[in-house]
Amino acid sequence: MAAGAYDGALQVLINAHKEHSQFSLARPLGKVLAHAVHALVHADEPGESRAGDRAVVLVPVPSRSSVVRARGHDPMLRVSRQAAGMLRRWGDPVVVVGLLRSRGVTADQAGLGAEQRAENLTGSMACPPRLVAGTRSRWADAGYVVADDVLTTGATAREAQRALEAHALPVLGIATIAATRRRFPVSSTAPGQYQASLPFRGQDD
Repeated sequence: MAAGAYDGALQVLINAHKEHSQFSLARPLGKVLAHAVHALVHADEPGESRAGDRAVVLVPVPSRSSVVRARGHDPMLRVSRQAAGMLRRWGDPVVVVGLLRSRGVTADQAGLGAEQRAENLTGSMACPPRLVAGTRSRWADAGYVVADDVLTTGATAREAQRALEAHALPVLGIATIAATRRRFPVSSTAPGQYQASLPFRGQDD
């Protein structure tokens, strides 16, 4: 579930926060992500939810340690925490846990096609078993949502899902701030395709 297309204001805001350390943008970007998470978790009928009465664990896609050091922050962790805080105020039991770890060295994704991105990312994420056990113990029966800033081909999202499901963690879906125009919107929800949503209405912080 993407909150909007990766162009215009969203593109500017995402890049300013991620690449230029404009930390004040974490809150508005968190609100956009919160809309996507809410739309993903809740079914069309009022009062229904894919997660039921379970807590939702929001799992941000990690940046490589070298990238975090270069940028001076982890963009998606910061934005996800903002989103979770807003969702809790809206009544959704959402927590953030950084379960995913990058491992190995991957090539720069820029310029790679869908198949090349998928091959490049296969096996690039893992979950520390102790952290998984602690999370499962604290939030039993929780559902898991992967959070990322931009959906391009879906390769990163699928790798994150694979890493979580390798530990039998139930992934409810992928929520992103934006999606590239060629993947947004789509009318089908078949496997490998991604649904886009308009901003969620009726809630405010």
